[in-house]
Amino acid sequence: MTVANKNIIDTYSKLFEGLDSFTKLELIERLSKSLKKEKDTTDKAFFESFGAFPDNKHPEEIIKEIKSARKFIEKDIKF
Repeated sequence: MTVANKNIIDTYSKLFEGLDSFTKLELIERLSKSLKKEKDTTDKAFFESFGAFPDNKHPEEIIKEIKSARKFIEKDIKF
C-alpha cells in the first residue's frame, strides 16, 4: 500500500467516525457491491475507452454509412 493510499484511508476513516452504525453498515454494503461489480466492468471500460465499433463491419462500409448520413445546408452568402 502506498503512502497516498494510507492517507486516503486515514482521511475517510476520520470522516466515518462521526456516522451512526446504520450509515456505516450502508457504506460497507455499497463498497462490497462496488468490489463485486468492478471485475465485470473492467473489460468493458477498456474497450469503450478507445471508441471501437461493437459490430464487425468493414471500415469501407462504416465510411459509406457516415458519408451517406451527412447532410449539408446550403447557404446563400451575399457580399
